[in-house]
Amino acid sequence: MTGTGVPKSKAAQVADALREEVKKMKPGERLPTQRELVERFGFAGQTIQNGLAILRAEGVIVSAGNMGNFVSGGEAVDKDDELKEIRSQIQALTERVAALEERSESGRA
Repeated sequence: MTGTGVPKSKAAQVADALREEVKKMKPGERLPTQRELVERFGFAGQTIQNGLAILRAEGVIVSAGNMGNFVSGGEAVDKDDELKEIRSQIQALTERVAALEERSESGRA
């Protein structure tokens, strides 16, 4: 379950479990095959693919096509730090827009 009491999707459950497993692996190590993951989790292949897609989007793993999925060489970005940075940039842009609007309006008066 999530913090809101809503159960996580099966794909999110797969991603969470594999994320923990990947932490113990070295960059470049190959993840189990999709077939192995289907057997392990008991979910449909598409659900496994969706879970892997979550990890690829996070940069935790990379796909090598038919060769499989591998632990990324780079460190995954901490989502909290990334969100803080984006919020900071949005705040700075908001302040800049407000200043430009104020300057524009004072020029019209």
